[in-house]
Amino acid sequence: MAEINKLYEYDYKTGTIKLKNKKCPRCGSIMAHHKKPVERWACGKCGYTEFV
Repeated sequence: MAEINKLYEYDYKTGTIKLKNKKCPRCGSIMAHHKKPVERWACGKCGYTEFV
């Protein structure tokens, strides 16, 4: 399981929390960013993939 500080960033000036990675448009879970062999965003839950 990933640590919280790797998934979110906190803005101290405004007090807001923002997700670093994209959310899957199909199922809503957090997507992983892979750079090799081809750069892409992939969802491990439903298999949705966006190539960059």
